[in-house]
Amino acid sequence: MSGDTIVALSSGAPPSGVAVIRLSGPATGRILQDIAGTIPEPRRLTLRPIGRESMLDRGLVAWFPAPHSFTGEDCAELQVHGSPAGVRAIIKLITSKGARLAEAGEFTRRAFENGKLDLVEIEGLGDLLEAETENQRRQALARFEGGLSQRIDGWRDQLLDLRAEIEARLDFSDEGDVGDTLPEDFGRSLTALRNDIAMALASVEHGRVVREGIRVALAGPPNAGKSSLLNALAQSDIAIVTDEAGTTRDVREVPLDINGQLYILLDLAGLRETDSKAEAEGVRRARQAIDQADIVLWLSAPDLPAVEIPETDNRHIHVSTKRDLGRVTGADIAVSAQSGEGLAELLGRIEQLGQTLSSGEPSLLSRERDRIALQSAIEALEASAKQLAMPELAAESLRLASQALERLVGRLDAERVLDRLFASFCIGK
Repeated sequence: MSGDTIVALSSGAPPSGVAVIRLSGPATGRILQDIAGTIPEPRRLTLRPIGRESMLDRGLVAWFPAPHSFTGEDCAELQVHGSPAGVRAIIKLITSKGARLAEAGEFTRRAFENGKLDLVEIEGLGDLLEAETENQRRQALARFEGGLSQRIDGWRDQLLDLRAEIEARLDFSDEGDVGDTLPEDFGRSLTALRNDIAMALASVEHGRVVREGIRVALAGPPNAGKSSLLNALAQSDIAIVTDEAGTTRDVREVPLDINGQLYILLDLAGLRETDSKAEAEGVRRARQAIDQADIVLWLSAPDLPAVEIPETDNRHIHVSTKRDLGRVTGADIAVSAQSGEGLAELLGRIEQLGQTLSSGEPSLLSRERDRIALQSAIEALEASAKQLAMPELAAESLRLASQALERLVGRLDAERVLDRLFASFCIGK
């Protein structure tokens, strides 16, 4: 309940050099005074003994009175030594003073409920906590800092102006200072807003490959060296490698960071006709993964019969493996997983193709929820443009466009996504 005072370890699991314990809620000030003496000056770290009856540790204490805190409530942080026993004893002391242990994501949920963050900023915070590459960090930080929220607010303001023009004529048509017809530039303003949102919608795919990674499928016939190449590129013995055809039966995903961009390498079953039900399912999944991949590495080997490369709309590179045995005619590049020859060049080619998908500043839009909301707003604006001769219908379409943007930032129907979103946060965030 929002009236409770909550406490949690907000740093990594002990043992650690320093542990950060966070409190939020109406009893925070009283509890802080009970366990550490007088309340320190706001937003200034102060060295204090922790535990007045029996000192448990000595650490830095910070006090953040409402509303100028992360959650918008009275908050405090204790920076103490990160021993498991010490952290447990301090949290036990705090809960004995009236606080309760926080649930996953509860601090961030309170920040949302108190208007400190909107839904897209919270999603940016979640992405920031999980960022593994430099591009992911930059994208998540820009979203968390309100870049997308500001753009959505601009669209909402334009929609409010457009709605006001129509609704004034519906509500006050009998007033002398309100004309019967819309301004000449009304249609142009409507189209300009629609085009602006459409340009943003076009960047969702760009944002997706930064957030989720560029999917690179290693495809080819059995024994073409897919698993060996995967191990060589990942510099780890991740995949089982044998001379038996059909070893790989499922899609194996391995993340790879190339100069700040995340790539997901997909080790697939060899493509061939087979009587084995398990292998046939692996082949089916392999074909599906190839269709969904952003880049396909088609592998051929000089000790295997020539196989026709299947047609695909994906960006692809024809790779001749087992370079020490020779080279397949017509391949784009030859590599040897055993000696490492050609691997650096192959990584360079993968990165070149990847840059065509993720070049420039990371997009603020990266989620399916973003795409659905903007597509709904565009469809409503297009409907409104066709309904200008019927002001009531045009006004309703503009209202639907506003609702789509409101849902995106969490000002309407937020409960449907909140539980799922906050459950993915760690305890103490």
